[in-house]
Amino acid sequence: MIGAVTGSLTAPAAALLGRRDARGRLQYAGRTAVLNLAARQALTAGLRPVSPDHPWTDWTFFAGWGSRQQLQVRLVDPVVVAEVAVDVCLDAGGRWRHPVRLVRVRSGLARDGVPPFGQAT
Repeated sequence: MIGAVTGSLTAPAAALLGRRDARGRLQYAGRTAVLNLAARQALTAGLRPVSPDHPWTDWTFFAGWGSRQQLQVRLVDPVVVAEVAVDVCLDAGGRWRHPVRLVRVRSGLARDGVPPFGQAT
């Protein structure tokens, strides 16, 4: 699920992805590589402004491993589900270690159809 983007809601550059844990809370799972034009357009159609109780409010995201560069993110209502291609490398927190590739937006897939955080996909 898309929980935030870099760039703007009308021109997202990358997407920050989340999956719900066993308690239903959205956990950060990883970030996409820079989005191509088709992916940007597909995302833009479904992005909604953030709800007041977004679970990532006041979180800080960094550009990469060992980087001190903070990402400027726009939190979004996590209603957009995306199919992504990932490698199997996870960090100690269970997040994807490398940027993932957004394959397509899954408009027909509900949030309940996303495997829980920590469960293999």
